[in-house]
Amino acid sequence: MSIITIVLSVLLPPLAVFLQHGIGSKFLISILLTILGFLPGVVHALYVNGK
Repeated sequence: MSIITIVLSVLLPPLAVFLQHGIGSKFLISILLTILGFLPGVVHALYVNGK
């Protein structure tokens, strides 16, 4: 994971997931988690992009 990906995962989690994986189930889950609560979205983005 690059520094840019980490920063985007913290500031804009859906954008970071989109840039790494495109539009798909991971992106939609990231949007849903970010809407439900910002912290779950950040954790999901870091987890998905760190894999």
